[in-house]
Amino acid sequence: MRALDKKLVRDIRRLWAQSLAIALVLACGVLAMVMMYGAERSLTGTRDTYYERTRFPDIWSNAARAPKSLVPEIAAIEGVSQVEARITENAVLDIEGLDSPAMGQIISIPASGAPEMSRLILRAGRLPEPGHDREVVIAEAFANAHGFRAGDSFGVTLNGQKREVTITGIVLSPEFIYTIGPGSIFPDDKRFGILWMPEEVLAAAFNLSGAFNSVTLSVTRGTDLEEVKDTLETLLKPYGGSGPYDREAQTSNAFLDGELEQLAVMVQVLPPIFLVITAFLVNMVLGRLIKLEREQIGLLKALGYGRWDISWHYLKLAMGIGAIGVAIGWGTGYWSSMAIARVYGEFFHFPYLVFVQYPAVYALSAVIGLGAAMVGAALAVRKVVMLSPAVAMSPPAPTRFRRGLLDRIIVFFRPGQPTMMILRAIGRWPVRSALTSLGISMSAAMIVAGLFMLDSFDELLDVAFVQVNRQDAMLEFAIPRSEAVLDDVENLPGVMRAEGAFATPARLYHGPRTRTIAIEGRRESNTLARVFDGDSRTEVPPGDGIVLERRLADHLDARVGDVIEVEFLQHDDLRRPVVVTGTVSTFFGLGAYMDQDRLSAMLGQVPQATLANVMIDPAEQDALYEAVKNTPAIAGITLMSQVRSSFDETMAESANISVVIFSFVASLITIGVVYNSARIQLSERARELASLRILGFTKGEVSYILLGELFILVAAAIPLGLWMGYGMAGAMVASFDTDLYSIPLIVTRETYIRAALVVAGASIASALLVRRRIDRMDLVSVMKTRE
Repeated sequence: MRALDKKLVRDIRRLWAQSLAIALVLACGVLAMVMMYGAERSLTGTRDTYYERTRFPDIWSNAARAPKSLVPEIAAIEGVSQVEARITENAVLDIEGLDSPAMGQIISIPASGAPEMSRLILRAGRLPEPGHDREVVIAEAFANAHGFRAGDSFGVTLNGQKREVTITGIVLSPEFIYTIGPGSIFPDDKRFGILWMPEEVLAAAFNLSGAFNSVTLSVTRGTDLEEVKDTLETLLKPYGGSGPYDREAQTSNAFLDGELEQLAVMVQVLPPIFLVITAFLVNMVLGRLIKLEREQIGLLKALGYGRWDISWHYLKLAMGIGAIGVAIGWGTGYWSSMAIARVYGEFFHFPYLVFVQYPAVYALSAVIGLGAAMVGAALAVRKVVMLSPAVAMSPPAPTRFRRGLLDRIIVFFRPGQPTMMILRAIGRWPVRSALTSLGISMSAAMIVAGLFMLDSFDELLDVAFVQVNRQDAMLEFAIPRSEAVLDDVENLPGVMRAEGAFATPARLYHGPRTRTIAIEGRRESNTLARVFDGDSRTEVPPGDGIVLERRLADHLDARVGDVIEVEFLQHDDLRRPVVVTGTVSTFFGLGAYMDQDRLSAMLGQVPQATLANVMIDPAEQDALYEAVKNTPAIAGITLMSQVRSSFDETMAESANISVVIFSFVASLITIGVVYNSARIQLSERARELASLRILGFTKGEVSYILLGELFILVAAAIPLGLWMGYGMAGAMVASFDTDLYSIPLIVTRETYIRAALVVAGASIASALLVRRRIDRMDLVSVMKTRE
């Protein structure tokens, strides 16, 4: 083994703790890259394979009642390869052991025996047989939530007719990999399920014989979807068509796309943070190591070693650290990507997982990881190796002392001698101190950016369930009804107050921009469901115009005072001008709101209601539930307390995981920076500190001189890190903004305190490790070293 290689082995053995700290920081960056990219590609591959095998549609559309004779015309649209007409309705479910009614969406199974599009995957049992009007298959998530098996039964109310149905099979469907019920924001598989029944049963129950109210289309590759949707809308409009939509707007697929997009964003955000910190740590450690070994470098040059030999020696040390970090990152990244992909696969109810790992990702992560270490090393090596042997072997020129503002401030306050030494050390190496503080601040920023969502969701919940929606429950009607139905609702047992709401599909136009949305009619006197702005915390009455959700207004490029055009899809082709009277932030969906009377006048009809928001007397809620199960006009009930509970449970689980992960990562960064800085300073100042001990300074005073500087840098880094974390959180909020939801930028005092405590705790732990070395320092051996 060459002499330099022997020295390399000794250096790695001597610096093992510092090298491991750096390698672990680098491993986090490699892990994040491999894990998130691997999970994102695996989920994308699983989704694409699942959609292809089950013939997932390209376009959907609903109608009030369209004749089946229209199907050949739809199939004749240019580019359409397959059409499937079906019936889909909501129903109230009566399940033994469940106190409140559950809701179900029931979809027809064609007479041929199985859907040709959105094919069902049988997990157990069989499909219903023709002629058996009391057989159903149910979604696996709903079955698991209730422990259902083939042969079990429960009650279903179809258009006011209650019947007992028997489960013949349990299935998965690509349309419902993410299932949320009306008024919900998270899946609640216990109270909302998907059911499939023979078409003739649903047609008879809902008076749809020879007709359909839902249609799905597949198109050939390269077909213009917008042209197909326009033609389909024209065909369905006379039959109450509500406007076609494609995969991008299909709820289940849209939520999955949102998750995949978030993973892609995190791949771009997290790894660079760790790689920059790695380069900084390598530069810091090697830079100071090289300064300590300046004389040895000069001696090596005098013995004939060239600049490249010496540079390559230190670069190999950096590569060794980088290789360890990459190896750890690869191993943990592979395992983590498989674990997170499996968790996502179960959450989205995939029947299988196509676990995909790309060698190019591992290669790229290795190149970037090693590159970060090499860059940090190169910056540290370049100055010293350029020195001639004579200059390198001589001690470096003393630092030029100039009395500056900081020195005058120090003298003015007359601190103790140890404190004065600390402050002067910071002032004389400001760049080194600033970089150390910056590295520490990144850990605080990481915690704030990772945990702010918990604060934001608290704000979101307050707006959604306290300010906007104050009702106890929403009762959905099978068809729109006159507002007189609210009197009947108030006569139901336990209902203390009822307010109506009406929604109708419409297309909004503003210049070249357009958006299909449901316009909701609200009365200004309503208090249970309000048009409320979550940012300003004020009600925004529509008046004679329309109020748009802020993201919808941005899509349309419409501002308050602008005139937009409204086309009601289930009525006529006229575009009616409406003034934008306000915008609101509601965080969920893209809403548009008008005064109930104004909306009804534009539609040319008496005010109607599609649902009732109600306040319930808790003492009579069981009687209300029983009445809902037996009331034909009610197609379903959504209990807001259960929606909130589902949300809280999901968030509580993810919150605990997030706190642990981000606290661990932040601690790792802090320890990597603080411990390495303290160890290097101890190496640089060992003779100085030993001299102070001989002169009578206690171990505590000597430790204070060394570690006090770091604590000051930590104290300066924490506020900077909190500010940086807020900026990172803002960038993440902007990247997560979708049509389905947006996240408010809220960071509470508790999150800032948690971030500060984690950084401070990790810094103290690092300091204690170094303090042990100071206490065990051999004064005689240290004083024998050359100055």
